[in-house]
Amino acid sequence: MDRKYVILNWDEIDSVDFDQVMETEASKVRKSVDGTKFFVKFEGDVPSFLEGKTIYSHSEILTILATDEWTDPNPPSE
Repeated sequence: MDRKYVILNWDEIDSVDFDQVMETEASKVRKSVDGTKFFVKFEGDVPSFLEGKTIYSHSEILTILATDEWTDPNPPSE
């Protein structure tokens, strides 16, 4: 089954039904660099709370996540 991805605004985190997506809780989602967006992934039918949202394929989400919005071009030094 193909994994699908949906990007949401952080203020929508309370609407996520974690029983219908692969993430298990809010603290496990990946957020954008500025913390205003996050994404969830799922397989199979689109969860009802995600209906009407833009759905991305694996290759599409990888392209998005490679941008400065999602990957800090200057990560902190270890």
